[in-house]
Amino acid sequence: MASQYALLPLRLFLGVTFVYAAFDKLSDSHYLAGASDPASFVSQTQAVKPYSPISWALGPALDAPTFFAVAIAFGELAVGLGTLFGLWGRLAAVGGALINLSLWLTISWNVSPYYLGNDLAYLMAWTPLVLAGTPYLSVDGYLARRAGRDRTRGLAEDSVRRRALVDGGIAAVALGGAGLLAGSLTATFGRSGKTPAAAPAPAPTPTPSPSGTGGGAAKVSVAASAVPVGGSAQVKDPATGDAVYIVQPKAGQYCGLSSVCTHSGCAVDAPKNGQMYCPCHGSRFDAATGAVINGPATKPLPKYTVTKDGDKLDLGPVQS
Repeated sequence: MASQYALLPLRLFLGVTFVYAAFDKLSDSHYLAGASDPASFVSQTQAVKPYSPISWALGPALDAPTFFAVAIAFGELAVGLGTLFGLWGRLAAVGGALINLSLWLTISWNVSPYYLGNDLAYLMAWTPLVLAGTPYLSVDGYLARRAGRDRTRGLAEDSVRRRALVDGGIAAVALGGAGLLAGSLTATFGRSGKTPAAAPAPAPTPTPSPSGTGGGAAKVSVAASAVPVGGSAQVKDPATGDAVYIVQPKAGQYCGLSSVCTHSGCAVDAPKNGQMYCPCHGSRFDAATGAVINGPATKPLPKYTVTKDGDKLDLGPVQS
């Protein structure tokens, strides 16, 4: 008897996790923000695109980021609810597997070693539910048992299947409608109820210099006044195009820190309270040195030299 419910803990975990992930995205004021917010969907997608084996497929997502961001959130909600209630369980599991497959090929693709990337583990976790479905303590199980009773009563097979399909569809519409309403209310009131984050300062305009920084690249400079103690200004590495935060952790001490998380290539948030946070998997880095405060990242953020030239700060090369 216990073996019948062997997959129930996994089903509950995946269902609750996906519902939570959906509501977390819909209530996050950063998720649907524009490219100026490093924690937004579009910024994270831009950050992983150069390193993803399916970078060709990310073009449409960047062309219509709001649509795809909302579609992912509500897709996670549909998968989570379908898994929890056991409604069209195999279909929900396939949807969950596809979501985690896409995340593995983008967000987690550069994670090394591979077992630190949780999206691959989630992808494998969906496999048993894809194979077995949700036959117990579920809507699918109820419809299957009722279909068995209908066959015993002599009801024609076409009628049995039609009844199961119609009732399953009604349940899906009801559950989907409830999920859509809950998700819409979360997106409307969840984000408005949070204190909006201060708008990030516009990235300083790089100042070309005839001398360059080597290899013919233009020197990148910002006004020293744009980088207060404990603050930062965002520029781009002219060699790679990656965003770099110029910081002043102590008065008169300047350095640059890459915005590319060393765990999976996501864009980390701007320094805040002495730390830099990666919204993809929760890694934190010291905003003064780039050192790892907590994982899953194991390597520090690449550090750049920064020199002060009058009232300007010049971005130098990456330190070895």
